[in-house]
Amino acid sequence: MLRLQGEMIRGGTSKCWIFDHHDVVATGVDTDTLLLAAYNAADPRQIDGIGGASSTTSKAAIVRTSAEPGIDVEYAFAQVGIGDERVEWVSNCGNCATAVALYAVHNDLVPITSESTRVRMLNVNTGARLTGTIPTPGSTAPDEGTAAVPGTVALGVPVLLGFEDPAGSTTGRALPTGRSVDTLTGPAGRVEASLVDAGAPTALFEAKAFGLQGTESPAEFASAVPALTVLRRQAALAMGLVKENDPVGHAVPKVGLVARPAAYRTTNCTPVGPDEYDLAVRMVSMHAPHPAIGLTAAVALATAAATPGTLAHRAARQSADGTLRLGTPAGVITAQAVPAPGGASPTVLLHRAARRIARAELLVPVLEGRPA
Repeated sequence: MLRLQGEMIRGGTSKCWIFDHHDVVATGVDTDTLLLAAYNAADPRQIDGIGGASSTTSKAAIVRTSAEPGIDVEYAFAQVGIGDERVEWVSNCGNCATAVALYAVHNDLVPITSESTRVRMLNVNTGARLTGTIPTPGSTAPDEGTAAVPGTVALGVPVLLGFEDPAGSTTGRALPTGRSVDTLTGPAGRVEASLVDAGAPTALFEAKAFGLQGTESPAEFASAVPALTVLRRQAALAMGLVKENDPVGHAVPKVGLVARPAAYRTTNCTPVGPDEYDLAVRMVSMHAPHPAIGLTAAVALATAAATPGTLAHRAARQSADGTLRLGTPAGVITAQAVPAPGGASPTVLLHRAARRIARAELLVPVLEGRPA
């Protein structure tokens, strides 16, 4: 039985366990083996571990201070399997980045400045650079806040999350194939797709191609998930993320549907009018409908909507200031693209909230390098 210190933080609409890199190394156990055992990944209920049995609650980040100039902390993001003894390290998570920023402030990984503190982060999975700006009045790290985000009624510390120069972070190009629209083959035949790399590699399809409006509830949207799962594999091949003989992954590319704004009700029955947002979006998270939207996917949507010819650009209402309001099942989430100097792609800003839930010593059942 191993002992591992960890901190659970809600970042936006995800729960993320944060571990110090040195504590993980000190266990002497392979990181995948350690996480699989800690989360009880083999069980789809994760009943004997710290996982929450959903894609938004089976996440981890391993954090350490960075020696790289211009970076305060670097973190590796892990999506831990649910009923699947596998850890995926190929993507980033903006909600967990929000949690990492709060963790850094509370654990002296960055000097606290008066009024607000900016945490400069590097996601080692993808090379993405992010910033998290947190209010620190009186040079103190906050435990509570009044910020809210769609998808939860809980309040938290406000975090302004910025994705710096996000275009092409994985493949080197915002449009990995060089085209704004590609044609992929799914279970029902050929379908148009926009393949975008910003924040995370993402494959976007028109909702109408699946007989949907783009404003469906997660339960209604679930009908499209099997087809989108097949198309994700085709998109991964087209974007050069995998080769034919590589194992099938479920973390990247992100996949989802877009449509023009229309009236709908959120999952808590709040009505949303077509004039209250600019683009309808329904995303898949691993094997299931996302209850809101992952932040890396929101960055991809903001980039795609600003790129002429893409399916998102066709459907989105355009704004003069780079603001894009996304109509998700949980409500409207706003992303803003801010011009960056030196030819870099625009920085994408999102307002999030985070709260520390627990600090704990985990008792991890690892036996001879393998989960017990």
